[in-house]
Order: sequence, then structure tokens, then C-alpha cells
Amino acid sequence: MNAPVKMIVGLGNPGAEYANTRHNAGQDFAEELARAHGQTLSNTPKHFGYSGRITVSGKDVRLLVPTTFMNRSGQAVASLANFFKIAPENILVVHDELDLDPGVAKLKVGGGHGGHNGLRDIISALGNNKNFGRLRIGIGHPGNAKMVSNFVLKKAPASEQTLIEDAIRDSEKAIFDLVAGNWEKAMLQLHTRA
Repeated sequence: MNAPVKMIVGLGNPGAEYANTRHNAGQDFAEELARAHGQTLSNTPKHFGYSGRITVSGKDVRLLVPTTFMNRSGQAVASLANFFKIAPENILVVHDELDLDPGVAKLKVGGGHGGHNGLRDIISALGNNKNFGRLRIGIGHPGNAKMVSNFVLKKAPASEQTLIEDAIRDSEKAIFDLVAGNWEKAMLQLHTRA
């Protein structure tokens, strides 16, 4: 895939009780990226989220944090993408990933939702199109499927949270390559870091 990223979506749940929980790793990424570029995301009710724009290597990139709950994320993604005529392959969705340890982040393109309700809804809202990029921020797994929903909605212990924040900062560096459409280079950089 060498489609340039034109829109970055950070998934999370709205409301103070979910702030800084594991499930909000994607939202944390989008907010950190906006901050790093001297921007703030503003409430955009018509697109069901907070949105903004950053410039990366001279190119406009839209940022979006849906204000719907995770399982309705697609509503916001489809709304902003349709408004700015951004194709699914130009979208990067950033989300928490149970199958990766804290401190690990990986890029992929396409594939299923892997049980992630945010991805499931986005795939559906984009007309069952799975060809968007994903940046998966590792949060670890509680070890038991029955404990997952409680686990993702809790804050990680400080040691794990530091690793998650490190992965977010490391991942930010890949954005320059992704906006240029250099997916292989971005993957190589992210997947082979120390």
C-alpha cells in the first residue's frame, strides 16, 4: 500500500470517566499529534467528534476523535471522510490493541476488526471497506477473555502507561512517511525499533 494518509482517527470513549484508560490509546495519540503540531482539536458536532487539521511536510492532514461511544465510531469517520472526499485507503485509524504488549505499536492495512468494536463499526460505516490503515497501540491482554471489557476501560498501572506513551511518541515519527505514502518505510522504522 502506498496511499498517502490524509486523515487520522484516534479512537476512544467520550467522557471524563474514560480519559486515559487503555481503550482511549487512539484518542491519546491523536491529541498528542495535534499538540506536537501546535494545534488543538475543536468540537465539530456535525461530524460527531473533535476535529482539526495539521500540516505534515506541506500536506494537510485531518485529525478526528469521535465523540460517539467506541461502537459507533463509524458515524464520525464516515461523516468527516465523506465531507472532505477522503477515500478509505487514505485513512489511518489509531486504536488500542490487546494482542500487543504495552510499548509496542504496529501498522497494518486492511484485515478484519479482530473483535474491536470501533473497527467493526468503521468497516460497516465505510460500506464494508476494510482497506484503511491501522496503527495498533499495544495495551496487553488480561489473560482471560471474560476480563477484557473491564480491562480496556481501566487505566493502566503507571509502569505500563509509560510504555504506552512511549509507543505513542515513537509512532508519531512514522507519520511523515505515512503522509508521503511510504508505508514500507514507516513499518520498517516502527516495527524494528529497540
